[in-house]
Amino acid sequence: LSLLLVLPSSSFLAPAPVAPPSTSLSSSKDALASDAKKLNPLLGYFDPLQLTDAAFWGQPQEATIGWLRHAEIKHSRVAMAAFVGYCVQSNFVWPWPETMSGNPFPSTDLSPPEQWDALPLGAKVQILLFVGFLEFYSELTPGEGSEAGLTHYMKGGVPGKYPTFDAIPHWMPFNTLYDPFKYSKNMSEETKQKRLLAEINNGRLAMLGIFGFLSAQTIPGSVPLLADVVKPYSGEVMAPLA
Repeated sequence: LSLLLVLPSSSFLAPAPVAPPSTSLSSSKDALASDAKKLNPLLGYFDPLQLTDAAFWGQPQEATIGWLRHAEIKHSRVAMAAFVGYCVQSNFVWPWPETMSGNPFPSTDLSPPEQWDALPLGAKVQILLFVGFLEFYSELTPGEGSEAGLTHYMKGGVPGKYPTFDAIPHWMPFNTLYDPFKYSKNMSEETKQKRLLAEINNGRLAMLGIFGFLSAQTIPGSVPLLADVVKPYSGEVMAPLA
């Protein structure tokens, strides 16, 4: 919170105009319809609830679309990480002790939800607080339009773009969660655009995949293809501290 009280001297000067990035997902309805055809030519633009015509929190249409696009990209990334994590921890666990007292990590004899249930409360709280910090930090805009604090996605910023950590002291050798080794620095704009669309498609598939796993575990027979793959689970996946 103390970061909010410390502003650079440049904060009191009029900022120089900054050109919008050429590789981005626009927050206009026309651009949304155009991208939809590239993402899925068979389905195309699909908005049966007419969410893009809404005005969330009394904001204009562009802000609402920016929120929707950012939410989809963010949850897509979470789902991709969850899907890969589910597959990995179903087969492997860390070989070293989980706690200072020497307790091992939950065994692969347990399904991923059961492994989470077996974690100590302190471990669960640490994970949730860390994720909460990342979410909180992503909403801050220290130095509007700068690299450290991006223009908010509901105010013309790029949906899905995460700010760097330049605004706070940190020990990490990199300053961003996305592409920390700068592999995309010399990538062509065409390649970047293709990868943005691929990320959305892969994220949508991952959302179906991870909930397919969880549905098969909690509702027997709901996903026939996974009937003999995942283990039944009687817990509550939506109650992480239960």
